[in-house]
Amino acid sequence: MLLASIAIIAGLAVLLWSAGKFVDGAAGLAKHFGLSPLLIGMLIIGFGTSAPEIIVSVFAALQDNSGIALGNAYGSNIANIALVLGLTAVFSPIAVRSDIIKRELPILLGLTFFASWQLIDLNVSKDDAFSLLGLFILLMGWSIWTGIKGDGDNLAAEYSEQINSEETSVKTNIIWLLAGLALLVASSRILVWGAVEVATHFGVSDTIIGLTIIALGTSLPELASSLMAVKKGEHEMALGNVIGSNMFNTLAVVGIAGTIQPMVVEPSFFYRDVLIMVGTSVALFVFCIGIKRQGRLNRVEGGVLVLGYLIYTWYLIQSSFIS
Repeated sequence: MLLASIAIIAGLAVLLWSAGKFVDGAAGLAKHFGLSPLLIGMLIIGFGTSAPEIIVSVFAALQDNSGIALGNAYGSNIANIALVLGLTAVFSPIAVRSDIIKRELPILLGLTFFASWQLIDLNVSKDDAFSLLGLFILLMGWSIWTGIKGDGDNLAAEYSEQINSEETSVKTNIIWLLAGLALLVASSRILVWGAVEVATHFGVSDTIIGLTIIALGTSLPELASSLMAVKKGEHEMALGNVIGSNMFNTLAVVGIAGTIQPMVVEPSFFYRDVLIMVGTSVALFVFCIGIKRQGRLNRVEGGVLVLGYLIYTWYLIQSSFIS
């Protein structure tokens, strides 16, 4: 038990550190080869912040722990909106001016409804998984097109400021890219092993572990980057990072895991966690699109999201021990 707990803590720490280095290396190489800051921000940084979820879910699927794979993906989506953006808005209200974000919010909501509809039969089949990956490919193509056309957008300006302030050599970027990837894989295996051991010891389902410890841990990069972004006044970037991460989680994380191993879903997972993911996504859409006002996530709305996340997490923990 002690060894498993250490594995979770150490695995998460190395996972988050290596994900940051992986992103730094990939973004540095992309910048060297002339990729626009907006494309680097939307694609590479978006992928990098979801890299922990992707690697963890892949190894969970390989070990036939579908609860961890799904709980990690959807739990991270809930944490990204309710905790990350909620807490960020409490510190500094997030105004939405970017046309790119206004276009991506309805897409995120649509993808969330589609992924939820797939789970009505309480199963993620390989056909479901391949359809998610197909949508992911289409989304990446759309993102590239948007990135090429949207260099005058507010989001483009914020990514440009962040990326152009960092200058490293090609050799250094390659080293961090490879080292970050290797450590991502190693730390994910350690983390999944520790999580399964802890779940077995306490008699709770691996789904609960995925929804709480792992989902919260893998959402820490989004929390750190969002808080740093609003501190610099880059509100669009804080929101863009979370939207991009949730799209990656919904399509790529679940899609890749599902192609490795079809996943059976517990009824409680669908009626509780999936519906909460839908609810938080709808709330984010309503707050940020704005009805007869400038779209924004204010402190009160952020506080409601954070409080809701704390109540949800408390309920998960309580119900797991009661059952």
